[in-house]
Amino acid sequence: MPKMTFIERDGNSKEVEAPLGLSVLEIAHKHGVDIEGACEGSLACSTCHVIVDGSWYGKLAEATEDEEDMLDLAFDLQETSRLGCQIIMTDALDGLVVKLPAGTRNAGG
Repeated sequence: MPKMTFIERDGNSKEVEAPLGLSVLEIAHKHGVDIEGACEGSLACSTCHVIVDGSWYGKLAEATEDEEDMLDLAFDLQETSRLGCQIIMTDALDGLVVKLPAGTRNAGG
């Protein structure tokens, strides 16, 4: 089973099993990682914003225009920011590392 690591807001790392086909948001919820996802993955908020480790960012599918629009509303936006609901686990992402931002801003719901 692929794995991924969340760097939580307190700086602690949490390596978890990351089933293929699930989004980073779903994987976070499955393992009790503190990420909101207020719109439940419907691309209507930015509360599942994660900062992808730079070495992994280029391996992700490109963000859609809708995702980019939502990211514009995200708190603590970084060069490698993405929405966790839009990153789907694949074999190529085995070992993915994402960091939770300093906070979230729920502008959508």
